[in-house]
Amino acid sequence: MENRDKVRLLITDTDREHEIFTNVEIDTFLEIEGSVVKLAAALALETIANNETLTLKRITLLDLTTDGPAVAAELKKTAALWRAQGDEEFDIYTVVDDTTGTEEGE
Repeated sequence: MENRDKVRLLITDTDREHEIFTNVEIDTFLEIEGSVVKLAAALALETIANNETLTLKRITLLDLTTDGPAVAAELKKTAALWRAQGDEEFDIYTVVDDTTGTEEGE
């Protein structure tokens, strides 16, 4: 599975007939986030959340209620999860050479 498809899977953009983002947009998220799938997914969800906030306000009409800000808040929570997991890929570890006792990079 390509990184683009992994991003789509994480953001549930898997309906090929009605994609939320174009391939170019998904590739751009990947490029911006250094090809880290979970960070690109987080950026995509943050983009969707921002769109929800801008276009869907909290509206009640008869018995129907839409709550764009609540949807956006949930998307941002998921984005934060992906962002935290994506950042874990960049944890720095110190490697010590057992034979010399020196750290890598010295």
